[in-house]
Amino acid sequence: MIEIPSDLHKDLVPLAFLLGNWAGAGVHDFPGSEKCNFGQEVTFGHDGRDFLEYQSHTWVLDNDGNKVRPLESEHGFWRIDADRKVEVTMVRDDGVVEIWYGEMADKKPQIDLVTDAVARTAASGPYTGGKRLYGYVKSDLMWVGEKQTPEVELRPYMSAHLKRVVTPEDVERWAKALPDDMPDDGIAFFK
Repeated sequence: MIEIPSDLHKDLVPLAFLLGNWAGAGVHDFPGSEKCNFGQEVTFGHDGRDFLEYQSHTWVLDNDGNKVRPLESEHGFWRIDADRKVEVTMVRDDGVVEIWYGEMADKKPQIDLVTDAVARTAASGPYTGGKRLYGYVKSDLMWVGEKQTPEVELRPYMSAHLKRVVTPEDVERWAKALPDDMPDDGIAFFK
């Protein structure tokens, strides 16, 4: 279910499917890096202005699904214009700053992005650009990222399947939205 908060900036309504806290797992595989499964937590929030704030934290998982160590962290801001063009500014913990441009698909919650500009600190590894695809599929958020370096052509390197995290505030809000004439036993409601 996609909820559109009453205080969401009107320009961001097409991106409302991203809002909330997400958690899940995925696969990381890129030449020169450790191939691994990873866990991920993502938050898309807003404060009423014309952008979504984005945070992502990933960590390496062992064979039992336990956290081993941090993998990557990202922080950014997402905007969309009237023509469904999306722009993202992002900074990563490894010293990379990126500008992404793309667009939202017509009539479905899917976003394709491509890097337009990349800046790196001296401490960051080689990186020249990337692509990402985000999609809202059966109430889940899925994404795949591609990256390239001077030595490696553009290729997939990370993908994940995320589920919306339900908070106590969500449950309280949903409970308040239930009709007043609910049957006492709760079972009759489903008959």
